[in-house]
Formats: sequence, C-alpha cells, structure tokens
Amino acid sequence: MKIINKSKNSPEPVIGFSESLLILGVILCILGYPIIFKHQEPQAPLFISLVLLAVYGRIRGFKWDTIMNGMRHGLRAGVDPLIIFLSIGVLIATWIFSGTIPTIMYFGFEIISVKFFLPTVFIVCTLVGVACGSSFTTVSTMGIAFIGIGATLKINPGLTAGVIVSGAFCGSNISPLSGTTNLAASVGEISIYKHIKSLLTTDIPAWAICLILYTFLGLNSKNVSLGAVHQMMAGLQNGFWISGWALLPVLLLIVLAIFQVPAIPSLGLGSLFAVVLGWIHAPKTSLTTITNTIMTGYVSHTGDKTIDTLLSKGGISSMLTSLALIIFALALGGLLIKFNIISAIINHLTGIVKTPGRLAFSTALTCIGVNLLVGEHYLAIILPGQSFLPSFDKLGLKRVDLTRILNDAGAAVNAIVPWSVSGVFIASTLQINPLSFIPWVFFPFLVTILTIIAGMLVKVPVKSPAANLATE
Repeated sequence: MKIINKSKNSPEPVIGFSESLLILGVILCILGYPIIFKHQEPQAPLFISLVLLAVYGRIRGFKWDTIMNGMRHGLRAGVDPLIIFLSIGVLIATWIFSGTIPTIMYFGFEIISVKFFLPTVFIVCTLVGVACGSSFTTVSTMGIAFIGIGATLKINPGLTAGVIVSGAFCGSNISPLSGTTNLAASVGEISIYKHIKSLLTTDIPAWAICLILYTFLGLNSKNVSLGAVHQMMAGLQNGFWISGWALLPVLLLIVLAIFQVPAIPSLGLGSLFAVVLGWIHAPKTSLTTITNTIMTGYVSHTGDKTIDTLLSKGGISSMLTSLALIIFALALGGLLIKFNIISAIINHLTGIVKTPGRLAFSTALTCIGVNLLVGEHYLAIILPGQSFLPSFDKLGLKRVDLTRILNDAGAAVNAIVPWSVSGVFIASTLQINPLSFIPWVFFPFLVTILTIIAGMLVKVPVKSPAANLATE
C-alpha cells in the first residue's frame, strides 16, 4: 500500500471496529508470545509494537504530526508515575541506609512463624495499604522486608510476592486515601464513601477467599532450621542499625497519607527524613556516600551473601530500565487512543449492551483490555468510566455499580499485566519475574470475577424508562 499524501486540511482517516480488532489482536500477539512463552523482557516487544503501529498509521493516512502528538499525549498521562518510580527507588535505598527496612525484617523474624507467614504477610500488607492508600508504597517498603524474610524461610519468592501484591492492592482498593479509588468515585460523580461501601461487597469476600487460600498454602510450607533465621538476625544486627527509632520514616509516611499529601512530596520527605535519621546514627557518613546511595542504590557489606543480595538495591538507576518500559507502553497507548482504535472497540460494546449483566461484563472487559493494551491504571478507569456512564444512567442503574467495576477490574487488574505500570514496578522493586508472581496474585482475579457476578445480579429499577422498554 502506498503512503497517502494529504493536504493539511484533509480529515484524518477513520479506523472501524473490525480493523481495530485486528490491530489489537496483532499487538497482543507481539506482546504476549515472547513475554509469556519465551520469558523475554517486555521492552523489545513493546518497542516493536510501537514502531509498527506508527508506520501502519502513516500508511493508513495519519500525518506524522498526528502520530507524534499521540505519543506525547500518552506520555503526559505517565509523568506522575515516572517521577513516583524514581522517588521510590530513592526511598528504598535511603530506608535501607537508615535501617528502616532491616529493622522491619528483624522484628518480622521475631514474630512470624513459617506456618502462618503467608496469611500474616497478607493481613499486614492489606492494613498498610489501607493506612497509606498506596499499593506502590506498601510493596516498596513492607514488600521488600517480607521478600527477605520469605527467602530465609525457604518460601517460593513468587508466592511471597503474590501474597504481598494481593494484600497491597486490596488495601489500596478500599482506602479513602487511594488515588485510583478517588478517581473511580470522581468519574462516577459520587461520594468516595458510597463508592467504598459498594467496593466492600466484592472486595471483602475476595479478601476472605485469599486469606483462606494463603493460609492453606502456608500450612503446607516445609519447616526450616531456626539456625538460618538466627544467623540472618545476627547479620542484620551487625550490619545495620536495628532500632524502633528506625521505624519513624514509616510513621511519617502514614501521617502524610492521612493529611492527603500527594505521593511525590510524601516519598521525597520520607527519603529525606531517612537520610537525616541514618546520618544521626552514623555521622561520619560522607555526603558523597549519601548521594551515591541515592543515585546507584545502597550496597550492603555485611559479609553474609544472603543479606548482601537482599539489601543491595534501590537508587535512581535501578528504575531506569522500568522507566524505558513504561515510556514505550504509554506511547503505544497514546497511539491507540489517537487513532481511535480504543474508542472504536468501546463504542461498539456500548451499542450492544441492553441488560445490566451485559453492561457489567462489557465494562469489566474494557477495563481489562485497556490494562492489556495501554498498561496504565488511571486510563483503565477513565476511558471505560466515561464511555459506559451514559449506558448505566440509561438503564437506570446506580453509579456505584459502575465505579465498583472500574476499581476492581481497572485498578486491581493492572497488577497482573506484566508490561503495565504496576506489573513493571512490582517486578523491578521485588526483583522478580512477573510470570513468577502473577499466578499467586489471587485478589485481582477473584475480585474481577465477583464484580462481574455482582453486576449481573443487579436488576433494572421497575420504575425506570429503561425497564419499560425492556419489557416491551
């Protein structure tokens, strides 16, 4: 096909439903096959998909300016997550430097048993997620500590990571401090507390099922020698400052979350406070050492290989590979939106939904699709929310039925997409392959199924015009 030359005033081409479906299928194949079946990193498949879609768009008749604007538009949505990623890299390094994460690990060894390790991790991560309203903060703080404890207890790292992620995302899902939860409520133009009350009808049962499953898996864990645990505790004491004072940065983050301080300044203040705390404990630490820790991460020199591996991490540079991945994913998403490929699919779905069950299923499916194709949890809430809101109103349904689906199938599912913002963050922070932990992240799977079932059980109000039409 020849490249079409168009004048500046000529209209852009229109991509229909069938063509959009074919394009999305090709992209999912390019992404899925090497990542899922060949266990490759997602950067190259995403880059290839981005380039091919841009070239296809030009062949199809879109101007280069339109293509570049699409990429820029996609990247704009990711400015905050990109800065948050870098800030969390700094937070991890400084919290190891200050002894915060080693202290959490040390106290964890004292109170956690092997049999009840998994349910304990799940409960703690849920509570921390509710308290701070951020799944990312929970994973990057408590998550790193629990991964270290789990490794010492000889528990599958993928399973431990899955439990951490389930708890963190469940907690943030029902927290009034969560950005995604507030976003879903605002899309539906309802009170945050009405939205959370609706969420509890699906999230609490999903949480309870997860707790049962993780307890069962934990009871099947093998006993480990307490000698390894005591050796780890001794190594932590010898190499780091283990003290209740070292937990003050955790308290600071919770206080900042309660006062609804945005994520970026909260993470920055948490890191700065940790640096000051660490310097007070070790005043001979040079400024060069601190700046190198912030840039390249903390390097542990305890002499214990396990500890040194677990606690040599963080820093700005540790997040750069993940940033490249997110940039490609956001740019690809921007093109899909600019070419109206996403809109074509959504518009087709909104045209065929005639019952609450179909509407709930279509909304959840769209949230999942946006997560798979764009990889951005905010867009997975906004795009389906704005598109399906008129359909919910037309059928006379409550808007909480929509916002619940946006949170459950939009925000939570982002955690189990390997190339999504959340999937990349979890993998880079916990240093684990996404395919190793995704099968154990039960919460997003369960809550999505439950939210679809809840939507199918909703009945059209008898007095609504939509109900009258449905009976004709």
